[in-house]
Amino acid sequence: MADTIQNSGQASDSTSKRVALDEEKMEEVNGFEEPLEKRLKPNTENPTTEEAIRLSQEVTSFKDACTSTGAEAAVSFSLCPKVHELPLRPPPAIESNYVQYFVIDFLKPGHDQYIYRHANGLCVVGLASTHVALGDEPQIKSVDFNVGKSSRSDMKVSGKRKKNAHFLEANSALCKVISNDTFYIVRCCVKGSLLEVNERLIKEPELLNTSGSSEGYVAIMMPKPDDWLKAKSSFLSREEYKKHRGLC
Repeated sequence: MADTIQNSGQASDSTSKRVALDEEKMEEVNGFEEPLEKRLKPNTENPTTEEAIRLSQEVTSFKDACTSTGAEAAVSFSLCPKVHELPLRPPPAIESNYVQYFVIDFLKPGHDQYIYRHANGLCVVGLASTHVALGDEPQIKSVDFNVGKSSRSDMKVSGKRKKNAHFLEANSALCKVISNDTFYIVRCCVKGSLLEVNERLIKEPELLNTSGSSEGYVAIMMPKPDDWLKAKSSFLSREEYKKHRGLC
């Protein structure tokens, strides 16, 4: 019983010391903290506050000026266009990143090809949808890049200088497309360095039909600026190509 009373007395002393310590800490904190009212009261003598007030007034004046001149509508549209004026779907990457050119009846009737030129000068070459190999019911059987002493697919370009790239003429052959028991030669269409051929076409020749303008491209060329300007003059724009082929 005496032990219990003694323990109780020790617990009471411990609690009293803890309370005293907490009060001492609170007094110390209160001594460093400013009263709540003072901290919440605006400090008009603070230059930062004055600067914020001045900027707020300038923004208000600018909005009023925009409203009076009609410029606000233009700014608002550029930042947040109206929903009904947005396209139903974003434009394809080909339209956004490439300028599309076409050549029809290249060396032979019905041999229509496209040349998509990127801003960095690269040209993607492939079969246009009206190419004779892609007729009404095409049966693309195979694509063969072996059109010379060695296969175009064996070429491996490396480094920034595109080492080992083959320099080809516009009428140089890129590959043979076997369709409906007939083969067709696909040409470069533009004079330049051959950087890459689409090796997927070897195992998936049907890409020429299903996605000929994207995954079914044939090769990537890099013409010199002067050679490109000469070749460009003989190419058709997309609108001109559709008009010639009655696709409008």
